[in-house]
Amino acid sequence: MKSEYSELKEIIARSRRIVFFGGAGVSTASGIPDFRSEDGLYAGKYNGLPAETILSATYFALHTKEFYDFYRRYMVYPDARPNAAHLKLYELEKMDKLRGIVTQNIDGLHKIAGNKRVYELHGSIHENYCVDCDSFYPLVTIMNSDGVPRCAKCGGIIKPWVVLYGEIPDKYTGIGACREISGADTMIIAGTSLSVEPAASYIEYFSGKNLVIINKEPTPADSRADLLIRDDVAEVMSMI
Repeated sequence: MKSEYSELKEIIARSRRIVFFGGAGVSTASGIPDFRSEDGLYAGKYNGLPAETILSATYFALHTKEFYDFYRRYMVYPDARPNAAHLKLYELEKMDKLRGIVTQNIDGLHKIAGNKRVYELHGSIHENYCVDCDSFYPLVTIMNSDGVPRCAKCGGIIKPWVVLYGEIPDKYTGIGACREISGADTMIIAGTSLSVEPAASYIEYFSGKNLVIINKEPTPADSRADLLIRDDVAEVMSMI
């Protein structure tokens, strides 16, 4: 076992309130691409438009069908399953060591793995609602529809509970995430470049003993880390 893995294992063993802050790199082992990598989704253009434009609230309102064509093809991976990182975090929650997961991912894999204390900062593909009557719809409704999905009750447009560019993240999810981070004695940041705001600024609420960063690429918080591991998140978590 690498020395960094052994050190992480020791940190977890002596910690009582761990918070895990994760990004796209947590889910790559589940077959979901890291959208912000050099050859990722955000590096290209689609019908001449960058992904950020298509995934904006304005584009959704003005070009809803085109939004859904892109969303179903590139943003939704219904067959993805939790990997070693998700399963290890579920174990830690059952042991009452892990007090919360703060995730920038929308894939819902932490909840599928069994975790209950999950703060999905950018929403989830598994939760969808009618913009007119607020009726709830599961992901299967989106995937089994053609064009723009419509509410069976009122005919309104169904929208994913996903934070699009130009939208404000859910206030109460953010409050809960900051509360867990501020009360943690150990924070593990994994699979994220810490480049997306306001999520990245949430780590400023951490004042505990151990800051661990697991990421293949450098992050703005590396100089503050007590332990820095440059490896795949799923591999690291499977080894502890």
